[in-house]
Amino acid sequence: MDVNGVGAIVTGGASGLGNATAKALAEAGAKVTIFDLNEEQGAAAAKEIGGVFAKVDVADEASVIAGLDKGEAENGVPARILVNCAGVGWAGKTVSKGEPLALEQYKKVIEINLIGTFNCIRLTAARMTALEPLADGERGVIVNTASVAAYEGQIGQVAYASSKGGVVSMTLTVARDLSRDGVRCCTIAPGLFLTPMLKGLPQEVQDSLGASVPFPQRLGDPSEYAQTAMFIFANPMINGETIRLDGALRMAPR
Repeated sequence: MDVNGVGAIVTGGASGLGNATAKALAEAGAKVTIFDLNEEQGAAAAKEIGGVFAKVDVADEASVIAGLDKGEAENGVPARILVNCAGVGWAGKTVSKGEPLALEQYKKVIEINLIGTFNCIRLTAARMTALEPLADGERGVIVNTASVAAYEGQIGQVAYASSKGGVVSMTLTVARDLSRDGVRCCTIAPGLFLTPMLKGLPQEVQDSLGASVPFPQRLGDPSEYAQTAMFIFANPMINGETIRLDGALRMAPR
């Protein structure tokens, strides 16, 4: 898909992987709407790229619908691209000091990372499938964000790994569901990336994490995630696939 002039939604676009992707899309001529709960940061990010900001709770149907409506009205085009980057990474062991993980914490991570991703997919895809196809028959492209934790969840990542494993598992099925309508669905599973969460760690900890990556021995840059997303948009044969983006990292238990 040529993204120039195309409407695009990026959830979690106020920072990190989502922000880098929103910038890359805007630079390529896409009309970007950023979904985020952080109003100040999200509005600033949208202004920087000449896009639209909508305060959206990805797990809430009415909130997502309102965001889609706002993006389409203000950008003047419907969304043919959806990038799901909104998520949380709260830690907690299955049992810690004899106490089970709070079920509400587990549910909340699933609600945001997994249900929120699917909620945005279903609502955006319903609109994509109603659009006129482009020259190659394509109507839309969806890119989700999983994690290597979907495959090698570390100690304390049970909720996070479950949510990201669900994102990986839904990818092929969503691609098959939407295939007749010309909408592709792929997922990127990043390893250790320099997101706001990791930026808050001491430099020596960042360096140690980067050194654990076989090659290149450093933390990934969000722009490298964005490059991968842009490749997926451009290549019509990439569909139903989860791409690990991790420098050959395989996570240890801790």
